[in-house]
Amino acid sequence: MAASSFEIAIRYVLIHEGGYTNHPSDPGGPTNWGITLHDARAYWKRNASALDVRQMPLDVAKQIYRERYWNALHCDELPIGLDYALFDYGVNSGISRARKVLMRIVAACMPGSNVSDIVSAANQIATDRLIRDLCAERRAFLRGLKTWPLFGRGWGRRVAEVAAHALALARGSRENPARVSASATLPGDLQSPVQGKGEVPASPYVQAAGAGAAISIGAGASMLAPDWNWILILIAGGILGALVIVAMLRFYRAWRQQRVSAFPVEEE
Repeated sequence: MAASSFEIAIRYVLIHEGGYTNHPSDPGGPTNWGITLHDARAYWKRNASALDVRQMPLDVAKQIYRERYWNALHCDELPIGLDYALFDYGVNSGISRARKVLMRIVAACMPGSNVSDIVSAANQIATDRLIRDLCAERRAFLRGLKTWPLFGRGWGRRVAEVAAHALALARGSRENPARVSASATLPGDLQSPVQGKGEVPASPYVQAAGAGAAISIGAGASMLAPDWNWILILIAGGILGALVIVAMLRFYRAWRQQRVSAFPVEEE
């Protein structure tokens, strides 16, 4: 496995991940280059804030991807094409899930075998089959998430593109290994960034603890870079609340007027 395949994979991943986002429904929260606030704190700055994530240098993101995703999944030891498909799965849904899914697929392809070395076993199975099965399971997993109605269209497109380009990389490595290099031209049909991390959200208790930590650690810096999505939501909520109050007052006045009309006060 040529280590240079990482350079191709990271270029694909960065196109899909895009720049800074902070969607209210995305469990990843503030995210830049696909690196979430959680990962930024774990692998870069312990007290990183939303502002730090927004200003994260691209080289920092690449280093995190290389050390914490690519290397953690042993992608340099996997067949070309499968390495990219597994890497992208890990980036989008977590390396733990990506690893477990590959283990299940390899075990299903080698029934009765004691698959103790997942990397060695994966190199004994047709790469195209592993890519297709991995992407099919990934698509099924994403469809089961509560955030599928919101992000599903983009996720489905991303998985389809990952499968197509992973298969093309695998085919190219078989036909002409020299083609698979860091200078390879990116395909023209790779489309725009895809919002949302396809992960299972943490429990409410974990989310509450994370929110408390975020407030205590990075509140000052985060205030310098407010999330306009939440500001707009708060403004809209305030306007809606005011309209409800006005409507209730009008209803009360009409009701009072009706009561007075129905039971006039007799003059003495």
